[in-house]
Amino acid sequence: MIARSVRSWPSLLWVLFVPLVSLVLLGGCEGDYRPRAGGPEGEITVVMDSSLWTGAPGKALRDNVAPWVETLPISERFFQLRHLELASERTFDRVKDLKNVIIAAPLSDSSNEATFLRRRLSADAEEAIRGGQQAVVPKPNLWRRSQRIFYVAAATPDALAETFGARGQQLRSAFTDVTLQRMEREMYEEERRTALEDSLMQRHGVSLNVQHDFQLAVDTTTAREGFVWLRRILARTRREFLVYYTDKIGPDEITPQWIHATRDSLTRRHLRGNVQGFVHIDYRRALDTEQQDFLDRYGFETRGLWYMVIPKEDAGGVQPVGGGGPFVNFTFYDQATDRVYMLDGSVFAPDHDKMDFVRQMVVMARTFRTATDTTASRAPSVAAE
Repeated sequence: MIARSVRSWPSLLWVLFVPLVSLVLLGGCEGDYRPRAGGPEGEITVVMDSSLWTGAPGKALRDNVAPWVETLPISERFFQLRHLELASERTFDRVKDLKNVIIAAPLSDSSNEATFLRRRLSADAEEAIRGGQQAVVPKPNLWRRSQRIFYVAAATPDALAETFGARGQQLRSAFTDVTLQRMEREMYEEERRTALEDSLMQRHGVSLNVQHDFQLAVDTTTAREGFVWLRRILARTRREFLVYYTDKIGPDEITPQWIHATRDSLTRRHLRGNVQGFVHIDYRRALDTEQQDFLDRYGFETRGLWYMVIPKEDAGGVQPVGGGGPFVNFTFYDQATDRVYMLDGSVFAPDHDKMDFVRQMVVMARTFRTATDTTASRAPSVAAE
């Protein structure tokens, strides 16, 4: 057998009705000296019988937990998925070391995965699941620190597929939160540019965490708006991060069209290349702008692709001249300062997968703060230790 010790799940009501996000916040690690979980960031290991992985449950998991991201030069899954079966104790020991894990099975199965889950069910919980209830149970830091384990159980294979269809987006959000938390710790373990951060706060009334190898390229301000351009240029990759703010418009005037036009205007002025080229949104490809609160502020998130262009000889058009990559943009209204802010991170990494680089830009944006922000005003973050 894979595991001989029997763990009882929490009470039935806790399993079935407490919101998933609240459960994820459990499991702090103060005084926990176990090793941190390992494995690549942005990867989820799915422990599931192979017949289910290739069938409807596996498809529902892939479609809802790790869908294809089209706003990249070449589509990538939101998370890389790695499939394992509980074929031996050695496999189980490997699973216990990993950062992100889903262990899933229908209770009608005789597989090792189903046996594993049944041994961790109370009799009442097993009866409820066999009767048609869905169970998605977070087990934060179960075997290691910085770890997110989820048990997913249903009565039958079809019910398991339905569970991933109904709860897959919540699972994706939970894994995203803890992934960004872990990345933030890793990104800022080395020396930060705290003097630059303080300078931005004094000059603009806002700041964000700046990694040690980012450089300040542009810092401008007028009576009613400001603009900051930070750059990180390595041998084979480049990251650009823009901060723009204005009090010329209000929250009702923020629209996808305004966001796109403003970004193009800023990059045309500041992000220029050779031969009079400049950075522009690639409207030929997927461009996704959704209303989404950002750090408890009303706003929008935009993901898309940029490319380098030059003006066409006939007025009003542009033509590509090479280069490009993904960007992520957060535009939002801050009531305390009565300003609209735009935070924009873009990536140039032609020889690499792009999702982790985009996540780094999201992490950087999430460290944004104004002079009026306080710790108490922030929503609690997921414990990632």
